[in-house]
Amino acid sequence: MNIKHDIYLISDSTGETIDRIFLALKAQFLNFQYNNHQFSFTRTQNQILKIIELAKKQKESIILYTIIDDNLAKFLEEKAKKNNIPCFSVIGDLILNFQYNNHQFSFTRTQNQILKIIELAKKQKEPIILYTIVDDNLAKFLEEKAKKENIPCFSVLGDLILNFSKLLKQRASHIPSGQHTFEENSKRIEAIQFTMNHDDGGMIQDIEKSDIILLGVSRTGKTPTSIYLANRGYKTSNIPLVNEDSIPIILREKPKLKCVVGLTVEPERLIDVRKNRMIALKEEHGTDYTNFEKIEIETKNAKQAFKKYQWPIIDVTRKSIEETAASIIKIYEIKNQNA
Repeated sequence: MNIKHDIYLISDSTGETIDRIFLALKAQFLNFQYNNHQFSFTRTQNQILKIIELAKKQKESIILYTIIDDNLAKFLEEKAKKNNIPCFSVIGDLILNFQYNNHQFSFTRTQNQILKIIELAKKQKEPIILYTIVDDNLAKFLEEKAKKENIPCFSVLGDLILNFSKLLKQRASHIPSGQHTFEENSKRIEAIQFTMNHDDGGMIQDIEKSDIILLGVSRTGKTPTSIYLANRGYKTSNIPLVNEDSIPIILREKPKLKCVVGLTVEPERLIDVRKNRMIALKEEHGTDYTNFEKIEIETKNAKQAFKKYQWPIIDVTRKSIEETAASIIKIYEIKNQNA
């Protein structure tokens, strides 16, 4: 009987790095059953304590983290150890401060390919090799050749596969590209197609099929955020908010039907974005679209609508697309947990 684990992925940023590494890690274990709990922007001891409290409630918790603050990482390690929760740094000792040129080699699966890479690395003064090779023999071959040439060489997955093998009590498959399954790719493609069809208020008749619905006035980053979410596998609709009547009737009647998130931005920032947009389109500025007083009213009315229907609000003024998306994903996960 396979034990179901609770995996806590903790990041001090958007969580994209740890998400991708866990995707590669879990693909090595065919009978790995788990619940995924993701915590992005974890930057305080108080946040750590809350996560530990959640993890303590589960029988088979495992923590993976990407926290670059040494003190906070140490605090997490100590609290996890105190509660007998396996805790692993995904980045480990790989955090280095250096200027670099990036040379990427994908689908490296033969010794001949390794030898060619080593030859290229030898020609540089300060080469460093990072790898994610799951074939033990090939990884060992790379390590040996790099050591022979005095080239620092590190496995990104490090001992994670070995540690997970022990915790899960099963052997890793050591098959490359295991994370790129047909089902995973199909889900992503379906999400992208859905999101493109439901961009800017399109096809609202089947909006209930969305995983996430974004609302916001013009130029609040709805489309790029939607596309980013689609690439993460979330079917996302976005709707431009002109006034309350532009909100689909089904959402006004059933505001909790789906995960709806309101995007807002400070008027001072929004007017700059819109002016730049008008310049790019070579259109005149003398419209309500770039009128500061009109923009203030727009953003105020949008916030009032979001509050009326009790939809969470994200101010994107100083957020990147990745940060906005990470916040939306967290809202989506909380909503599903409470459903």
